[in-house]
Amino acid sequence: MKLAVTGSNGLIGKCVVTLALERGHQVVGIDWTPKPNIENDRYTFVQTDLHDYEAAKKSLEGCDGVIHLAAIVVGGYEANCHNSNVTMSWNVLRACSELRINRVAQASSVNVITLYFAAKRVFEYFPIDEEHPCRPDEPYGLSKLFCELQADSLVRRFPSMRIASLRPHWVVPNKEFALQRDELRSKDDLFAYVKQESIADAFLLAVTDESGRWSGHEAFIIAAPTSAVRKDSKELMETYWPGIRVKEGKNMSGNASFFDCSKAGKLLGWVHQD
Repeated sequence: MKLAVTGSNGLIGKCVVTLALERGHQVVGIDWTPKPNIENDRYTFVQTDLHDYEAAKKSLEGCDGVIHLAAIVVGGYEANCHNSNVTMSWNVLRACSELRINRVAQASSVNVITLYFAAKRVFEYFPIDEEHPCRPDEPYGLSKLFCELQADSLVRRFPSMRIASLRPHWVVPNKEFALQRDELRSKDDLFAYVKQESIADAFLLAVTDESGRWSGHEAFIIAAPTSAVRKDSKELMETYWPGIRVKEGKNMSGNASFFDCSKAGKLLGWVHQD
């Protein structure tokens, strides 16, 4: 496939580009920063501003699938973070519908729930899955929730489109890196992480899989199946989140993750690789 990767010079973007080329795809890297040093006959680069709809549309012409990663990630309460992310997502998704690019994946975030940037964290149950209520109180998480709503709208209007909104957790080079994080700080992320090669694999599966297991727009939580703390997860729950119930049919014993990624496994065939 000929795949466009927006935000191709970012942490996840670089991993997606590398893995896509390794798997034989033709790749168009799209970013507002200058061209990276990638020597590959199947790689081309477009430097552009995705806030401009016509520029975004032109950069995607001729592609079979799009992986949209370009975004601003910031805490606090900055308006530009929200406005930029919503605008870029709309421009990319709407351009795909006009160009009849029907295989799209975009980067959402686990921050659509009240997580790291939130003023107050409210959890209804563990492990958290895609059915958990999304009530962000800060601009980054809110922007990602709007990006998902935009995808809902577009697949209603253009039913041939298939859009995956991936909600990755903290992206790290390896589990050992994640384990070095302080426990008190890690609690605000619910002790989770995802290895960078594994999130790249999830994005590629979302646009290249033709198993027919899903259609329309779907959100997927992407995180490792184990926590980034060497403690029993039940003990961590009792220490930091007492009173939160365990969802029926689930188990938080051992080093179990506070996030349930079984949907990504079932529909995308994704398996986290440590």
